[in-house]
Amino acid sequence: MASGGATVDRLRDYLRELPADSRSLLITEFESKIASGENVAGADLVLKELRRLHRESRETAPRQDNAARVFYLPVEPFLVDDAGARIHPGRIRRTALDQLWTWIRRDLLPEEAQHFIEAANDALTAGDQAAAELSAREFQDRAAAAIARALDAATDEKAKRRLAAQIATPHAAEDATKLMRVLKMRDPLAMLAEHLPGYIANLGDTRLTETKALIASAAAQEPDIVVYALLVVMRRMAAPWQLIRLAPHSAGSLSHAADGDRSYGAAVAIVIGELGRLTDELRSELQNGGVGTIGLLQAIHDDIRGLRIELDPPPESHYGRELAALRAQISELLQSQIESMPGRVRRLLRARPAAEIRANSTLDADDVAETEALIALVGACRQFAGELALNEMTQRSYSEVQHYLDTSTATLLDTLRHSGAAERSFCQSQIDAAVRFCRLVFGTDRAAMLAKATAVSDDREPAPQTGA
Repeated sequence: MASGGATVDRLRDYLRELPADSRSLLITEFESKIASGENVAGADLVLKELRRLHRESRETAPRQDNAARVFYLPVEPFLVDDAGARIHPGRIRRTALDQLWTWIRRDLLPEEAQHFIEAANDALTAGDQAAAELSAREFQDRAAAAIARALDAATDEKAKRRLAAQIATPHAAEDATKLMRVLKMRDPLAMLAEHLPGYIANLGDTRLTETKALIASAAAQEPDIVVYALLVVMRRMAAPWQLIRLAPHSAGSLSHAADGDRSYGAAVAIVIGELGRLTDELRSELQNGGVGTIGLLQAIHDDIRGLRIELDPPPESHYGRELAALRAQISELLQSQIESMPGRVRRLLRARPAAEIRANSTLDADDVAETEALIALVGACRQFAGELALNEMTQRSYSEVQHYLDTSTATLLDTLRHSGAAERSFCQSQIDAAVRFCRLVFGTDRAAMLAKATAVSDDREPAPQTGA
């Protein structure tokens, strides 16, 4: 393992070994601190890794066999979980790995592939990871040369269509080219990673100068390495948007940055692509009711703010239009969540006549927890509203809930005080929910006051039962 990356790699290994429930608890704990405005050192890195593991645990695509996983070890830093059409310079979509492996085994190097698979599996069965990786290195070199020959041979449209059909991914030639380059540049990329710190909190001043020098040194030997080197750097960074500090900032130098792998301007395209991927991840999380949404919102907010401050692309420029489109998508994704929050709070805390309350019932615990999470999400949106284009709707929704909690808690306490035995548990569950909601909206002091008032009500004699 490279010494420079030991810190982050150990963190990844530790988090991967945790049970899924423990990872979810960690996410919840970190997100509660973010929602309260508390800064925790390394929280952004931990949350990023936890979200990645959470995504992987939901994947239903078939896993690679053991030999394929060893073969793809150098490719891991350049994988992206995005099956869409977004531009990701230098990155290979994880969904393409299975088809690429099948193409190599079936069409490029069938005999060599079978020999490697047998050798790697024998080594892994014997517990000899080093021998398996040595076999992989030999086969990686052969595979890179074979891919280069196949790409060079596809000189006309018919040959290109045949190659695309064999690879069978939506971006066949692009995927094959990126895989070939990563395999060919495996050693200089590993050397670059070894000289980088395991964790880059701030890419500025001395660290920025040193990083540019490392990339320039690698590029002197391998001109195509720049975009891949940028991705190696980004993987170590607390804030991926800082990668654009490595890009030239003149309008002309950025105009075609997305097209050339050899340009430092690709740093901007990488960050824009990563912001797009985070936007798609946010969409997925909101649809699946997943975890990690607040940390994801913070990452999106920080990326947008960094792009606007460091780059400030003109609205009519390519990147200006892309950034505006992403902000609009994010606002649209969050709108229904933000606007539904006051209604959910009112539905749970609405004072009900005794006739509407089932004897000895309580509020649904999952419903309360989901509403509490929604309040926290809207609170985060309020915190990040400026960059996410959410100011007006977030302020309106949050003010509505503040007013409702201000005016409804006294009624809830009065209802609890006069409730009969049959409906008392339901009224108490409403107060408990209100305490949790007030803690998020007003803070711990206000929640403690409401809880104390509830305790006083509990000490009083319950109202006598009347009627049927």
